[in-house]
Amino acid sequence: MPDLQNRPTLSKHVWIIYIFTFLLLLYVWYYQWIVGLIMTVVYAASFYYSIRTERVLLDEAEEYISTISHRVKKVGSEALLEMPFGIVLYNDNFQIEWSNPFMNQFKASKDTIIGESLNQLSEDLIPMIIENRDEIWVEIGDYTFLCVIKKEEKLLYFLDRTEHQKLKDRYYNEQTVLAIIFLDNYEEITQNMDDTAKSQLNSQVTAVLNNWSSHYGLYLKRTSQERFLAVGNLEILEELEKVKFSILDEVREMKGSESNPVTLSIGVGAGNMTLPEIGEVAQSSLDLALGRGGDQVAIKDENGKVRFYGGKTNPMEKRTRVRARVISHALKELVRASDNVIIMGHKSPDMDAIGAAIGVLNIAKTNDVPGYIVFDENDVETGVSRLIDRIREDGELWDQFISPEEAEDFMIDQQSLLIIVDTHKPSMVAVESLLNYTDYKIVIDHHRRAEEFVDNPTLVYMEPYASSTAELVTELLEYQPKGVKLKVLEATALLAGIIVDTKSFTLRTGSRTFDAASYLRSQGADTVLVQHLLKDDLEVFIERSNIIERTQIYNDYIAIATAPSGRAYNPVLIAQAADTLLSMVGITASFVISERADGRIGVSARSLGDVNVQVIMEQMNGGGHLTNAATQIEDKTIEEVKEMLVEIIDELEYKKGRDSE
Repeated sequence: MPDLQNRPTLSKHVWIIYIFTFLLLLYVWYYQWIVGLIMTVVYAASFYYSIRTERVLLDEAEEYISTISHRVKKVGSEALLEMPFGIVLYNDNFQIEWSNPFMNQFKASKDTIIGESLNQLSEDLIPMIIENRDEIWVEIGDYTFLCVIKKEEKLLYFLDRTEHQKLKDRYYNEQTVLAIIFLDNYEEITQNMDDTAKSQLNSQVTAVLNNWSSHYGLYLKRTSQERFLAVGNLEILEELEKVKFSILDEVREMKGSESNPVTLSIGVGAGNMTLPEIGEVAQSSLDLALGRGGDQVAIKDENGKVRFYGGKTNPMEKRTRVRARVISHALKELVRASDNVIIMGHKSPDMDAIGAAIGVLNIAKTNDVPGYIVFDENDVETGVSRLIDRIREDGELWDQFISPEEAEDFMIDQQSLLIIVDTHKPSMVAVESLLNYTDYKIVIDHHRRAEEFVDNPTLVYMEPYASSTAELVTELLEYQPKGVKLKVLEATALLAGIIVDTKSFTLRTGSRTFDAASYLRSQGADTVLVQHLLKDDLEVFIERSNIIERTQIYNDYIAIATAPSGRAYNPVLIAQAADTLLSMVGITASFVISERADGRIGVSARSLGDVNVQVIMEQMNGGGHLTNAATQIEDKTIEEVKEMLVEIIDELEYKKGRDSE
C-alpha cells in the first residue's frame, strides 16, 4: 500500500536530471553516434518507465483515497445512527426535529420521538436550556444520562452514565452508619423487679431488637444492660426512615413493671466521615434524643443537620432523685469556685423563668457567692408585671436584678459562672452576647432539647419530664447546704412558675411536681399571692375572647384561631387563648396565630397529648414540648402561616384521638 504522504511524482529535480541527461546524449551523438543510438534507446525506455510508474502510483492513490472516503463516510453514518449514545436536534419551540435511532427507545406511543416536545424526554431539559446550562444529569426510563447542551446548534448529546450512577449510588448506599440504642427507662422499670422478671424483660427486648436488626440487615451487639450498638449503611437507614423507625412502637408495646411502657432512644451517626467521627456523631445524636425526653430517634449527618422520628409519648417521670442530688452537688462546687453568678432566662421572661432565676439566686446566696439576675425592664410581659412590682417592693431582692448593660460592662468576666434557666437556645437567651464572656456556663431547662444549643456548657440539667424549670430548681435547692432560707416572695415566685406551666397542676404534673410544691409551701409560699399574681385584667380577657371567637375547628378535634391582622398581640395572650381552647369539649389540640410586635407571625400550640404539637412546631422552625410548643415565622401573613400549619397537620396524618405521625 503506497504511502500517500510520500508518493513519488516527477518533481523538478527529476526533470532536471532528464534534461541534463538529454544534453549529455546530444554530446555523445555528436562524437559517437552508435553509442548515442544505444543511449537514446536506454534513455527512452527509462523515460517511458518513469511515466508509466507514475501513472500506476497515481491510480492506486486515487483508488485508496476513494476507498478511505467510502469507509469514513460509512463509519460516520454508523457512528451517527448506531453508537450507544443519543443525539437530538430541536427547533425554536423545543420540539424534536431529528434524533438518532438510539433515542427512539424512549418513544411514547409513536414509532419515533421526532415531533415530540423535549418534555417527552425530561421536564428538566427546557428550563435548563433556557438557563444556558452547558450540561445536566437527567433520568430517562431506566437510564441516567449526562446531557451536553449545544444551545447555538440546538443540539443535545445524551451520554449514557447509567453504570457510573449505579456505582456512585452503591458507594453512597454502602457508607457506614452507626446507631446507639438506649433503653430510656430500663433502670426505673427494673428497679423493683426480681431476677426472673428482669431476665424475661431482657430476653423480650433482645428478641424484638434481634428480629428487627435481622429484617433490615443490621449488625446488633448488646454492650450493656440498657445499651446496644447497631452497624448498618445508608441504604438500610433510608429503609428505616421510610417506616419512621417502627421499632419504637414495637418496643413501646411491651410492658414493664406496673404497666410502664419500655421506650427506646436511638442516636444515629451517618455521612462521609471516619468511623471515630461517626461514633461521636451517634453519641451526640443520642444525647440530643435523650435531652428531648427519649422515645425517639435523632439522626445527624456530617453537616450537623438533624432529623427526628418518634417522640410520641410524654417523657416518663423519674422516681428517684439521684440525678438531682448529683447535679445539686456539682452546682454547689461550681458556684463556690466562681467570683460571682450571673443568671438569665429567655427573652420576654415568664413566671417560670423569673421564678427559676430567683431560686438559683438563692443557691448563690446559700454558698456565699454574689449573684445577679439579668433583667431587661423594657422586655416585660403583662403576665409577670405584678410579680416584678412585688420584687421592686423588696429592695434587697430588687438590687440583685441588673440590666443587660450592667451585666456586660461591670459584672461578668472569665471567672463568672453564667447560669441559663428555662431555655437552652442561644438565640432565645435574654442577652446572647453574655455567652461569650465566660467559659463556665450551666443550662437548667425542662424543654425538649433542640438542635440549637449553648456551646460547650460546663453542666447541663435538662429533664423534659419536669413540669417546669422552677420544679427542677426547687429540687436542687433541697440538696443545698442549709443556709439562707427562702423568702416568702421567693418561694411564691417558684410556686407561681410551677402553677403557670402546669395550668394549675393539670398538665405535665407528676408526683415530684407535688413534692416540689409541698416543699415551697413549707418555705412559706403564699398561694393567695400566687392567685393575685395570676389574675387577668379585664381588657386582656376581652382581647383573648376576641381571638377565641375567630376559631375554626379542623378535622373535628383541632382548634385553629387566627387573630385579626394589623395588630400585634402579646405572646402570653395568645398562649392563654390556646390554653382556653384546649379546655373546650372535643378539642385535643389548639393553635393560635397572631402578629407579634417584632413583625413576625407567632404560633402558640397546645395539646392534651394525642397530637404532638412539638413535632408540628419543629416543622415550622419552632419547638417546645409534646403538649406545649410555639414558633415565630418571618415574611409571611397570618393566612399563609395557617395554610402552612394545615399542610403540616395533613402531612403528619393525624387521626382523631391519636397521633399517627
